[in-house]
Order: sequence, then structure tokens, then C-alpha cells
Amino acid sequence: MLTALVVLLGASGGCATDKSADKSTGKSAGSAAAPTSFTIVPDDYHVPYAGTAEDGRRFFLSEELFDADRSYVGLFLWRADGAFDEVRVDEVDRPDGLPPGQAAPARADDLVTTRLAELGDYTLEPIEVTPFTTEVDGVTFGWEVTEYDGEFSINVAPGDFIAYYAPWDGIDYDT
Repeated sequence: MLTALVVLLGASGGCATDKSADKSTGKSAGSAAAPTSFTIVPDDYHVPYAGTAEDGRRFFLSEELFDADRSYVGLFLWRADGAFDEVRVDEVDRPDGLPPGQAAPARADDLVTTRLAELGDYTLEPIEVTPFTTEVDGVTFGWEVTEYDGEFSINVAPGDFIAYYAPWDGIDYDT
């Protein structure tokens, strides 16, 4: 099982690069500016775990992250001000019979429970955070700002199974 911890360490350097600045600065003629923050609202569908950890950091936890043939449990953490802090990623078995390109819970209940325990006393609630991407073992993780035909979106990676659009309030998302 792959276990990785990525921490962005400001001026002292770090083991990963936050690429959101590169991805979120483009602008098309006549389009609105790329978003610099967005809201994630917990729900009973693809966002069961989003909120504030005991230490004040914001978090999003998913067991539905995936690429072509692998699944992951990912804990994305932001500082209390919404700036990216770190990603904790574990590769897990992809559920048998799941078609390529489809999100589904990895059935990694023990790992999800462990990650939630690491948060201390947490509160599930809407969080306002900055988009970011970082690579772990050649796989991009995070919330990536993309532009298509003059419209911006913020998509979870890997898997692209959640996409937020303006007004960035987290109320509605595409899957």
C-alpha cells in the first residue's frame, strides 16, 4: 500500500509544488477571472467529509479518488485561512467490477476512520479554501482550476468526479 505525505513548506522549500498559481491565472477574452477560492459543503453524496479539524485547519476527505487503475483515500488539508497546507494519500484496492473512469467508495472504512481520528474533534461544515494541485508519485491530487470555452471550473483530482462552477458557493456541483 502506498502511503504518502505531502507538505508545502513556504520559503523553506518542500517535497511538492503547489501548481494552482499556474493553473488559475489564465483568462479568456470576456470571461470572468479564475477563482482564487471556493466553498466545499459536506453532503450525503460525494462530499461526506468536509469541515474544520480540532487544530483549526480545514479538511476534505475522500475515498473515491481514482485514476485509470488505482484508487486512493486522500485527506486534503488547508490552514485556517484557507491556504493549502498538506495532502495525505493512501493507495487502496479499486473495488472489483468497477468500470474505468467511475468514482465509487473504495470500501477502506478502517483507513477513513484513522484519517478522521487524526483530525481530533472535527466539525462537518462548509469550508472556504483555495484551489491547489500537487503531485504524489506522479499522480496529481487536489482541486484544479480549469478553463473550457471561457468558463472556469474547479475539479477534484484524481478522478474529476466533482466539478464546481461559479458562484463557487459549494451548493451545487457536477459529477
